[in-house]
Amino acid sequence: MATTQITHIIYAHGFRSGPRSFKAQYIAQWLQANRPDIEWLCPQLPVSPQAAADLLRNAVHTWPKQSTAVIGSSLGGFYATWLGALLKCKTVLLNPAVHPARDLLVYTGTHSHWHEPTASLVFENHYIEELKTLYVGSGNTNTNNLLDPADILNMVAKGDEVLSWQEMAARYPLATLYVMESSDHGITDFAQHFPVVQKYLGL
Repeated sequence: MATTQITHIIYAHGFRSGPRSFKAQYIAQWLQANRPDIEWLCPQLPVSPQAAADLLRNAVHTWPKQSTAVIGSSLGGFYATWLGALLKCKTVLLNPAVHPARDLLVYTGTHSHWHEPTASLVFENHYIEELKTLYVGSGNTNTNNLLDPADILNMVAKGDEVLSWQEMAARYPLATLYVMESSDHGITDFAQHFPVVQKYLGL
């Protein structure tokens, strides 16, 4: 496991979410107050998975890989797995979507944005195929190597009402697993659990 001090952090938000998500805002404010030396980025991701992946990759292409950390929540956890494998850097997953090509099949169509009620997004059928190409593992076309389990902190909530915590835990069997016994999908008590992230990343 790399011991280089973290200098850059990128956060990938979940489906229908954005930079105004509670967890992203909490981390941004904590860094501003405690570690203003760390470069922080939480971009608004396109609905297209391939476009989201391209944006994330381009956003960090000049960053020092060894001192970069990736954090991803829900669908952002799926993207973070892909980006972490690409960069070979420390990766924190917060209730990560592990089978989005399966689970988002029923979400094709128009949806509202969680943090902008007047805005809408359209999840198109062909996005399912884009998700499949970003899967890190058997058949993945973007990288030949898996994300090193030693570089993964997988935080899953037993009370997740959207995703199966057992599936999330099983997806990364050798990673550092942190189980939140009574939290939910959004991890509304994130402040209580953030010290785990802080310690893991050496912040």
